[in-house]
Amino acid sequence: MARPEKIRLGDMLVQQNLVTGEQLKIALEDQKRSGRKLGRVMVEKGYVTEESIAKGLAHQLGAEFVDLKTFKLQPELIKLLPEAQARRLRALVLRERAGMLVVGMADPTDLTAFDELSRVLKRDIDLAVVSSAQLLAVLDRVYSRAAEISGLARELKADMGDVSTEFGNILGLTAGAEDAPVVRLLNTVFEEALKMRASDIHIEPQEKSLVIRFRIDGVLHVQTEADSKISTALVLRLKLMSGLDIAEKRLPQDGRFAIQLRDTAIDIRISSMPTQHGESVVMRLLAQNTGLLQLDRLYMPPRILERFRHAIARPSGIVLVTGPTGSGKTTTLYAALNELNTTEKKIITVEDPVEYRLPGLNQVQVHEKIDLSFSRVLRTALRQDPDIILLGEMRDQETAEIGMRAAMTGHLVLSTLHTNDALSTPIRLLDMGVPRYMVAMSIQMVLAQRLVRVNCENCSVAHTPTPQEHLWLQAELGEKVDDFEYRRGQGCSHCANTGYQGRQAVYEILEMNNALVEAVNRGDPNEFMQIGREQMAGNTLRRDAVRLVVSGRTSLVEAMRVSTQLDE
Repeated sequence: MARPEKIRLGDMLVQQNLVTGEQLKIALEDQKRSGRKLGRVMVEKGYVTEESIAKGLAHQLGAEFVDLKTFKLQPELIKLLPEAQARRLRALVLRERAGMLVVGMADPTDLTAFDELSRVLKRDIDLAVVSSAQLLAVLDRVYSRAAEISGLARELKADMGDVSTEFGNILGLTAGAEDAPVVRLLNTVFEEALKMRASDIHIEPQEKSLVIRFRIDGVLHVQTEADSKISTALVLRLKLMSGLDIAEKRLPQDGRFAIQLRDTAIDIRISSMPTQHGESVVMRLLAQNTGLLQLDRLYMPPRILERFRHAIARPSGIVLVTGPTGSGKTTTLYAALNELNTTEKKIITVEDPVEYRLPGLNQVQVHEKIDLSFSRVLRTALRQDPDIILLGEMRDQETAEIGMRAAMTGHLVLSTLHTNDALSTPIRLLDMGVPRYMVAMSIQMVLAQRLVRVNCENCSVAHTPTPQEHLWLQAELGEKVDDFEYRRGQGCSHCANTGYQGRQAVYEILEMNNALVEAVNRGDPNEFMQIGREQMAGNTLRRDAVRLVVSGRTSLVEAMRVSTQLDE
C-alpha cells in the first residue's frame, strides 16, 4: 500500500453514518475545550466504539482491518519493531506478505509515524488498521520485560561488588532512592507481575542462582534467573518496605506493604522463610481497585446459585465455603457479603489478613503476636450486636465452637475450611472435637469449589479425546460422550503459549437436611457419607468440571487435573 493520505476523522465518520452531524459538532466543541483527540472524545461520549472507528478508517483507506482478539501473532515478526517505538508509534508488525511487512496501526492517518516505521523497519510496509485498545493490550502481553529484569539484576550484582558503593545507596535508603538498583529491579518485577496477571511472586535462592517465579492462573512460571549474590539485597529491601526485622534471618516473618503501579493500588502480603541457601520470599499481590465480583458473575450453575442465595438469606446458621488455598473461597464469600451489605445489617469480619475492603463492613485484622486471635476477636464481635459474621477460617476447635454457638443464637456466620470436598466437611469438624449437636444444628450449607483454567479464546481448537480421556468422560457422560465437541488451547502470544487465559470456579453443594442431621447426631460417619452421596449425585465438583469441558470453556487435561486433586 502507498503512503496513506491525511483524512479528516469527523467527516469520515459522518460520511459513513457512524455518527451524526450534531454529535460531531458537540464532540468538536469538547475537543477544543479539553485538547483531547477527537476519536477519544467520541468514544467516551458513547457515540461510537474504537472498533467502529478502526473499521471506518480501514474502509476509507482501502486497507485491511485486523481484529487482534482473534489474530494469531508471530513473535519473531513483532520483535522487528522495538517496544519503545511500538508504543510511541502505536504500531505492531502483524505478518509478512509478498516481500512486504503488514503493520497494524491504531492511527493510520499519522503520516509522520508511517514514515518513521519505514525507516525503522527498513522494509516496504503494507498498512492494516487495528483498534487502539486492542493494540495496547497486545503490547502489554507480547513485550516481556524478562530481559530488562535480568539486566537490572546484573547491574545490582555489579554495584554490590563495588567497594566504593555504600550499601545504603544499593538498598535505596538515601536520597534518590528511586534510582537505587534494588528499587528499580523490584519495581520492574512488580510491574511485570501486574501485566502478566500474576497472583504471587516467588523469590527463591538456590545454590548458584536466584530464581524469580510468577504464579499465573494457579501455575508457577520462571520469570528470570539471576546471581544468588543479589538475594540478600532484595530480601533486605522487601523487609524494610514491610516493616520486618532486618536483623532476624533465622526465623520466618510475615508482613505487608502497599505500592502504586499504573494507577493501580496493590496490597502485597509478604512471607519470608529461612532455607538452606538464604531466605525465600513469597509475595501475594492484591489489587484494591479491581472491584468485587457479584455472585451473578462467578459462573455458578443456576441451581447452585439459587440454593446458595437462599442459604445466605437466612437470619442464622453457618454457610461454609471449602477448598484448598488459592481456590477462590474469599472471593466467593465477599461476593456474598457484597450482596448482603445493606444499611439494615451490621456485618463484622474477622480475617488474617483482610484481603478486600468493602465500605459499610467492620473488618478486623487478626494479630496473634499481641494475642488478638480469631477466638478472642470473635468473642468480642458477638458483643457488638452483629447480624452477619465473616470468620476468615475455622482453624481450631475453639474458634469453630464459638462460631457455631453464634450461629445457634441468631447470627448468620460465613466461614471457610480446608477440606477436599463438601461431604467431608462436617466429618472434619467432628474430628476437630466440635460436639455433634453443634455440627448438626448450626450448618446450613457447605459449598466446595476449585479453580479451573479456562481455554484461551484466541487459540482454542477442536480436540479429539485420547482413549484415557474418553474413558474418563464416559464415566460421567455415559453414552452421550460422543455428542459433544471438545476444545483445548494450543498456545499463542495472548496466553503466553499456555493455552489458558484466566480461571473459573467449579462448585458442589451439600445442604444439611433432616436425614443428614440425624446421621450426625447418631455419630455414624458411614451413614452420613452414604446419605450425602445420594443427595449430591450428579452435582459434584467433577461433574461441574465436565460441564465446562462440554461447553468448550476448559480442556479435558485441566478437568482431569482438578479431578485428580479431588481423589488425593
